[in-house]
Amino acid sequence: MAAACAEMEPAAAAPPAPPVPPGSAELVCAQGRNLKAVLCQRCGSRVLLPGAATFARRELLLPAMRKKAAAAAGGGGDLLREHWLVRDMFSFENVGFTRDVGNVKFLVCADCEAGPIGWHCLDDKDSFYVALERVAHE
Repeated sequence: MAAACAEMEPAAAAPPAPPVPPGSAELVCAQGRNLKAVLCQRCGSRVLLPGAATFARRELLLPAMRKKAAAAAGGGGDLLREHWLVRDMFSFENVGFTRDVGNVKFLVCADCEAGPIGWHCLDDKDSFYVALERVAHE
């Protein structure tokens, strides 16, 4: 399902921001942080304020976004590569966490429960990934 947590980079030193992809230049500042607020695609609820996250590239397999009943039935997912990396869970404005799925918790909108919009490995308390493709920006 998701990449093994052992593959996560150590949280001790922040790596330099990866090059910004061509379509995302308006979303990332020179320091690699989000220029715009991050919102839920479904209800518009604010997930992150501008400047609260850093652009990161990492391949993560997230379950497909579906309603709860369809998600419970299982199925495929999406391999996503571009994320907002949040180092402190208290930086979020509005996010919920699923129950543990192995050693992973998925991030969802706390208002409408749309998701998963991101991923958190329980082995690394300081890394929360929000997929750019799963959120809107304002």
